[in-house]
Amino acid sequence: MAHILIIRFSALGDVAMTIPVIHSLATQYPQHKITVLSRAVWQPLFEGLPSNVSFVGADLTGKHKGIWGLNSLYSQLKRLHIDYVADFHHVLRSKYLCLRFRLANIPVASIRKGRTGKKKLVRRHHKVLENQKSSFRRYADVLEELGFPVLLNFSSIYGEGKGDFSEIEPVTGPKGNQKWIGIAPFAKHRGKIYPIELQEQVVAYFAANPDVQVFLFGGGRSEQEIFDSWTAKYPSVVSMIGKLNMRTELNLMSHLDVMLSMDSANMHLASLVNIPVVSVWGATHPYAGFMGWKQLPVNTVQLDLSCRPCSVYGQKPCWRGDYACLREIKPEQVIAKIEGIIH
Repeated sequence: MAHILIIRFSALGDVAMTIPVIHSLATQYPQHKITVLSRAVWQPLFEGLPSNVSFVGADLTGKHKGIWGLNSLYSQLKRLHIDYVADFHHVLRSKYLCLRFRLANIPVASIRKGRTGKKKLVRRHHKVLENQKSSFRRYADVLEELGFPVLLNFSSIYGEGKGDFSEIEPVTGPKGNQKWIGIAPFAKHRGKIYPIELQEQVVAYFAANPDVQVFLFGGGRSEQEIFDSWTAKYPSVVSMIGKLNMRTELNLMSHLDVMLSMDSANMHLASLVNIPVVSVWGATHPYAGFMGWKQLPVNTVQLDLSCRPCSVYGQKPCWRGDYACLREIKPEQVIAKIEGIIH
């Protein structure tokens, strides 16, 4: 029996993308023990995994901050008798931990991020629009290097089923024959957010249909203000901010008929519960390798502009200044994709 440590800190979407790979590893190597090291706040994502997976939460702003903190984290991990280390992140923190493990003669493999291909994809001139390897594949490659090849055959954190409806019904009410649409209109960077006034037209369209229930997903004060204004105008629309925790939010997502999301964490969370996602892409592009698990290219909404994609992660300011890649997407295009799925 081997003990494999998998390291991935970082943002929610990136951590969510490890789940299909870790789940596949755990089911195909049930005799081995797997420990995931990530930010403590992401633990709920790993609760539905097979019993040979455990989780260690890192407190990177507190007790595990800086070199002393990482040394204390390494000491904690060493006590677990790790046999292999898979670094799914390859940043300063994980590199330092890997160095400590290497010095202790423990085999380590790290992700290859494919920066060259991604740079060609987003450069200003002479772009090379080639589909890059997905993060799922890159994670699996790390495991293969350590001697644990995996077949990526994950379907959902709920197996073939859905989350326990009785857990969310007090908040959502019964589903009946309605179609449930989740709308997650925000992302970390402006280059990934479909303009709010255009998103509102999509919300208004579905709010007017009594056969449809719209749930809004987001968090934070500014997002709450926008949701409050929408729910005031469209009383049938429900904001989920503050009503569920991450675990029960995933449960609700499993009962949706479709999720509308940006290139953001909610696309990945919805993908983990096996529901179709209509995703809107602006500055970024599915070719960079961050498309949701098993999501279909036909359900993406994006424009062919010579300037896009201009960014792998969406954080660069628009050099045109007008974010045409998002502004010129008509609400009707988004509505048509959603209707195509629910009808």
